[in-house]
Amino acid sequence: MREAVVSKRYAEALFELGEEKQLLDTFVEQFRLMKDILTEHEQLFTILKHPQVSVNKKQTMVQEIFKDFHKYVIHTIQLLVARQRIDLAPAIVDHMNELVNDAKGIAEATVYSVRPLTDEEQDVLAKKFAKQLHKNSVTFNNIVDPEILGGLRIRIGNTIYDGSVRGKLSRLERTIATANK
Repeated sequence: MREAVVSKRYAEALFELGEEKQLLDTFVEQFRLMKDILTEHEQLFTILKHPQVSVNKKQTMVQEIFKDFHKYVIHTIQLLVARQRIDLAPAIVDHMNELVNDAKGIAEATVYSVRPLTDEEQDVLAKKFAKQLHKNSVTFNNIVDPEILGGLRIRIGNTIYDGSVRGKLSRLERTIATANK
């Protein structure tokens, strides 16, 4: 729980700095890229967390690897390394993205379907859910899941909209089970 609070504080500070310096879009892009690099290259992540590697060596590595990034992004990564909090980086990026999306009126959603959705289908869903959620837009990450059998299951934040055949069958099964008691 404490780590969640700490990562939110870092994210809020980065969001405020990005707003103040008019660098939010740069921050979002570069911090997402940093998160991808750290999660895809486990060895790098392990080295940056390892207690036997000196902080100076770690910070030099960060400077070299992320040399094309904005100085504030590099400094933030180096700060996380120095304070032995680099493992919070993915959560910090996620929280910062939430803050930026809220400020821009954007909701992120995950759509589970039996086949990839076309751009047209995603546009229709985006318009419908943007209106329902009172947002400017909704962006979708489409995940193909043949186990839902048909229909869609959409997750926005902690809310799930289940219009899948599997979900309907499960609800029907529960209704029948409780009716027989």
